[in-house]
Amino acid sequence: MNNLDLFDRSILDHINNRARKVEDELGADAVFYHGPIDPACFHPFRGFIEEVKRQSKRDGKSIALFLRTGGGMAEGAERMVCVLRKHYESVYFVVPDMAMSAGTILCMAGDRIYMDYASSLGPIDPQVQVQGADGLVPALGYLDKVKEITDKTTLAPADVIMLEGMDLARLALFEQARDLSIDLVEGWLVDFKFKNWTHHRTTNPGTEVTRKEKLARAEEIAEALADHKKWRSHERYLDVNKLHDIGIEIDDYSDNEDLRSAIREYNDLLTGYIDRMRWPFYLHSHLINRQ
Repeated sequence: MNNLDLFDRSILDHINNRARKVEDELGADAVFYHGPIDPACFHPFRGFIEEVKRQSKRDGKSIALFLRTGGGMAEGAERMVCVLRKHYESVYFVVPDMAMSAGTILCMAGDRIYMDYASSLGPIDPQVQVQGADGLVPALGYLDKVKEITDKTTLAPADVIMLEGMDLARLALFEQARDLSIDLVEGWLVDFKFKNWTHHRTTNPGTEVTRKEKLARAEEIAEALADHKKWRSHERYLDVNKLHDIGIEIDDYSDNEDLRSAIREYNDLLTGYIDRMRWPFYLHSHLINRQ
């Protein structure tokens, strides 16, 4: 074994110890997900979660999925949720740094979302794979531009050229991706995030919350997250305060010293290691030997 192997093994030992500590703080199996929300990552993710479940010495009811992602495809998020909900009764998402776009959609399927003042989610703008395009294409940016042009009373020559060259099949694909993203957010909020929201706390405090009221709140949140005119940028960072303003309840651990220290010690050491190794996709659990 060379010195580099010894060095990496030592780092992984420290990361595993910090993972155990954060599990004790959260009372859940801890898994770290770094990379895109992409169908190509699904099989490794499915197998990894199944193995964590088999190896866990806990009660097996709760998982805390740490997310560090720039986003991806809504379909990928949907398949990940199917796996998580198959194996665990409670799903927590922990976002020490960022979970953008499809990562934000994924977080809406959590019973709890843990963030601190420096964490961020992002506007939902699903990425779509289209023929002839180099990589994934953000759907809402395209749709917003089309709407901007079609809302004009007088079209400039450049607008006419763009409309004439528009691929209607691609436009339909983008609309479907947008609608799927909004449907997932609304459904997951009602089924999971709002499941323990049984009584009002501010308006008419103490009165029972109806399913109709949950649906209305979920629709408001989904529309706000998908409103690019509001956020001005696909890459806009939505912190705890912005999320609270649009009605998303966040477990803010900024002032919980023990939990904040446990999360940051695990996250910062692991992400530093991932970045040094230049891995675009990585899964971690102290239960699975990656050495």
